[in-house]
Amino acid sequence: MLGQHTRARLRRITALVAGWTAVAAVAIPAAAQEPGRLPAADELRVCTPGDYPPYSVGDGAGGYVGIDIELIRGFADVLHRPIRFIPVTWATLATDFAPQQCDVAVGGISDLPARRGFSDFSISYGIDGKAPITRRTSGADYATIAQINQPGVRVIANRGGTNESFARKNFPDAQLTLWNDNLTLFDEIDQGRVDVFVTDSVEGRYRVRSHPGLQVLHPERPFDSFQKVFLLKKNDPVLATTVNAWLATQLATGAVDRSFARWIGGDAPISGN
Repeated sequence: MLGQHTRARLRRITALVAGWTAVAAVAIPAAAQEPGRLPAADELRVCTPGDYPPYSVGDGAGGYVGIDIELIRGFADVLHRPIRFIPVTWATLATDFAPQQCDVAVGGISDLPARRGFSDFSISYGIDGKAPITRRTSGADYATIAQINQPGVRVIANRGGTNESFARKNFPDAQLTLWNDNLTLFDEIDQGRVDVFVTDSVEGRYRVRSHPGLQVLHPERPFDSFQKVFLLKKNDPVLATTVNAWLATQLATGAVDRSFARWIGGDAPISGN
């Protein structure tokens, strides 16, 4: 016999899936329902910086992998729409989004008020926060903002995103280095050329798996907390409704948590609203 909580959860999942199916039936163009008849206009244009694992990162063969990539591919598959990935940068995301005709932007994007000026937001599919990444030999020397914000501390941040803005706001007395390549940034810490990087705890937990000399300090108690979202083309209610219904089903069925677990290990669930 199913318990009352389990039955209620199953009812919610059933309702979400039914709602998603109804929305998708309206949103999928008639031409897209016939194999081989997908005009270029039906491409789902997905913009991504592609340098922020485990959310989105290049696979070395011209494509992308990651949590967000898995989600958006699943969404496109259900709609029978081919994906066209378009590379953008964090520094130019605001100016690239509309000119590149992005339908969606993915890749570990935080819900920042400034981004609402050029895009709409999906519902949140995860919660994250900033945590320090340091060498294991440093112990807990850089566990607090006060410890990091010292003249002799060498801080690094990737240019153009929330990590740069967080560093500028909280570590004005430290020595800040801005790094253009997020994929090689962790090597700078590993090699002792900088002391600390404050980034999303999910990214840190993923990166230390390939950098055993590094550690994430208090990832369960980050300095702040924010929602992870997809950016959506402004004023497109069909797109927004369809994306949100899809994400809701992935959250309700546990697919999002399973994806996080595959990429960063079997820790506590990351998703939530």
